[in-house]
Amino acid sequence: MNDILKNSSFQLLEPLPTGMQPFGRVTHPLKCLFFDIYGTLLISGSGDVGTTMQTIRNDERLKQLLLEYNIYRPLGEVLDDFFDAIAEQHSLLKAIGIDYPEIKIDHIWMQVLKWHCVDTARCFALAFELIANPVYPMPGLQQLLEKDREYCILGMISNAQFYTPMLFERFFNASLEEFGFKKDLLIFSYQTEYAKPSEHIFTLAKNRLERRGIDPGKTLYVGNDMLNDILPAKNIGFKTALFAGDRRSLRLREDDARCQGVKPDIVITELSQLMEYL
Repeated sequence: MNDILKNSSFQLLEPLPTGMQPFGRVTHPLKCLFFDIYGTLLISGSGDVGTTMQTIRNDERLKQLLLEYNIYRPLGEVLDDFFDAIAEQHSLLKAIGIDYPEIKIDHIWMQVLKWHCVDTARCFALAFELIANPVYPMPGLQQLLEKDREYCILGMISNAQFYTPMLFERFFNASLEEFGFKKDLLIFSYQTEYAKPSEHIFTLAKNRLERRGIDPGKTLYVGNDMLNDILPAKNIGFKTALFAGDRRSLRLREDDARCQGVKPDIVITELSQLMEYL
């Protein structure tokens, strides 16, 4: 997998202005910062992991990828099986009480392609994702993280797959832990089988902070989605920052009844604006 990342070229992506202005304030000193990833720290064509796949049925690069893995089936047929397998797994997880289920992408590909080797499935999943959902760091990300760790404990709560941390290593030649993120505060949906906006993974974060003696009210969660990020983070007592810096990923959810009356504590349009709250 390291060779796949090493040999991949990443297209420069720049955020698209949203027309929003930063506002709000946080009065208490912050002791912890939690981040969403896709659409917040990383520019994403879809704003979230995997959601562009319905639009790539004629992508020649993906057709070539199938051939490289000796998969001699039409791309559309493979994608249909992929989405069916995800829907089936979601149904199974909902049946045991998981409100917003998450799949393990490598297991799904093993099922769809009838493979028994998880390493092969992971290599394929990574190569597929790099084509289907191109990503690139948000402007100022590295500088922000290098400064943040001087003032706050850092964590992540994100809908993510096994390859997500690897992308940071590829972009910055450093692991998340080397950037100052605490291992127990890296909470990814594929590990828990719960996806945002489930409060389950936010509660995991809250419990782990409490074991560190950190009050939720002194924790700021930064995300781009009012439903997936701001709502559950507020519900468990975190301060919230809506990242409104990229039109691709900003999700205001103004027509969603669940978000009526929900407001972030602050709105930022550039990651560097977080610095004034530290």
